[in-house]
Amino acid sequence: MKNILVYIAIGLIVLLFLRKFWMNYEAKKRIQSLDKEKLFLVDVREPDEFKSGSVPNAVNIPLGTISSRINDFKNKENIVVFCRSGNRSGMATSVLKQNGIENVTNGGTWQNVAESLK
Repeated sequence: MKNILVYIAIGLIVLLFLRKFWMNYEAKKRIQSLDKEKLFLVDVREPDEFKSGSVPNAVNIPLGTISSRINDFKNKENIVVFCRSGNRSGMATSVLKQNGIENVTNGGTWQNVAESLK
């Protein structure tokens, strides 16, 4: 019984790792397919996190302010949102889509987006 629980725990860890890897891979492919000249790069972390490093030319619109700043996203052709781990950018993507903004990509981590733009 003890061994089964260990195998289940290891399996879950592997699945979480693979899910994160796949998400970053898919986001990278999507970002690389977009017109770089028309990207609206949005870091949804808090201002102090943003100041510690982000993607060049990104704007900081923290997750908690997304719904009150929907107008900032209108008429943007290719929106890429990102954060530290991909969780907040996933939530931001959902909020934007619920508000009629469909041309948004969850870039995952800011490092993943930075690498995708090289």
